[in-house]
Amino acid sequence: MRPTTFLQSINLRLCGLILVLLQLGSAQEASFRITPQRPVEELRAEAFKAQPPREQGTFLKPNLLELVKLDPSIKLDIRYATSNNFLGTPVYTQARAFLQRPAAEALLRAHRELNAQGYGLIIHDGYRPWYVTKIFWDATPADKKIFVADPAEGSRHNRGCAVDLSLYDLKTGEEVKMPSGYDEMSNRSFADYAGGTADERARRALLRQAMEKQGFTVYPQEWWHFDYKDWKQYPILNVKFEDLGQ
Repeated sequence: MRPTTFLQSINLRLCGLILVLLQLGSAQEASFRITPQRPVEELRAEAFKAQPPREQGTFLKPNLLELVKLDPSIKLDIRYATSNNFLGTPVYTQARAFLQRPAAEALLRAHRELNAQGYGLIIHDGYRPWYVTKIFWDATPADKKIFVADPAEGSRHNRGCAVDLSLYDLKTGEEVKMPSGYDEMSNRSFADYAGGTADERARRALLRQAMEKQGFTVYPQEWWHFDYKDWKQYPILNVKFEDLGQ
């Protein structure tokens, strides 16, 4: 390659990187990525045709609430509605977040308590249709499946009783740094990971304390994932966001 061509190639790549960063925004980090086991579009088509597991027992009637309608100061960063996620392609058609009413109201209490300490909640995901859980499972390599739910059992996200979230600084409006990024498939994401800075660990602990006070339990492999205490009382759902109303 001629020197001038080489330099032009570098400049183009740099410009492309800058463009990506501008599209993501200064407050949003680039997500961890995997190479899907098969093309996501192929997995999506299969997931649409598949059926959730049949469950035995009696469940409460679902009552999903849209989180930003409870309090507009709850921020959304729904990366699964963008290409900035671990699959590198959108899996949601809408950037929305829902939880069952008791879980949503508990989350709102945690948000307001954190406000008094200078933070707010930023939501990455809430209720997740079952077909998306199947896409995630089928796309993820075996050595990283501890970070995704088995569709044969369903996810607590599918029940509307799990939420992925972090903190944002009320003064700057930007998401704070934690010991790992959201959806990072490494031991840095573990809830008891001892690395990172003291400030990062303190913020992670603050989030966990506020959520546990309201009846949520952290998932040991993901500091950002919290399950609401009553998740067993709700059925696995496979309703698309488009069908949940506006």
